[in-house]
Amino acid sequence: MTEILLSLHVLAAIVAIGPVTVAASMFPPAARRAVPAGGDAPDTSAAGSLALLHRICRVYAGVGLTVPVLGFATAAAMGVLGSGWLVTSIALTAAAAGVLVAFVLPRQEELLGRLKGEQAVDHRAAAQLAMFTGIFNLLWATVTVLMIVRPGSSTGA
Repeated sequence: MTEILLSLHVLAAIVAIGPVTVAASMFPPAARRAVPAGGDAPDTSAAGSLALLHRICRVYAGVGLTVPVLGFATAAAMGVLGSGWLVTSIALTAAAAGVLVAFVLPRQEELLGRLKGEQAVDHRAAAQLAMFTGIFNLLWATVTVLMIVRPGSSTGA
């Protein structure tokens, strides 16, 4: 049963978290490209692409809730719920989810709303969104590394 839970956990992470990290990373540069230099009017046709990227982030963030649920089930089956690497991974996962919900998604919505309203998009806001997206991605990368090279791993690492 542990192998099945672990497989489902890893598959959920790949299928759910992968699209969020890619779409979130693509959003800030696409938002910057939508606003030409020199004060010209924003490219409102880019709003469709940005809306799609934002929707991917929102939908897959919801699907991503299966990752910690399956992770807890796997950890319980393996008897490692109290392990330091797992507690650290849980804390980093919660932090990543917090960054996504509190900083990335709302700023995407704000930039998208401004573009749809044919208002100028502040390049500083796009840069700040890129920073929060980078933090989100770094947290997930750290969790991934912890899951692979955790102390006491059966892989010999």
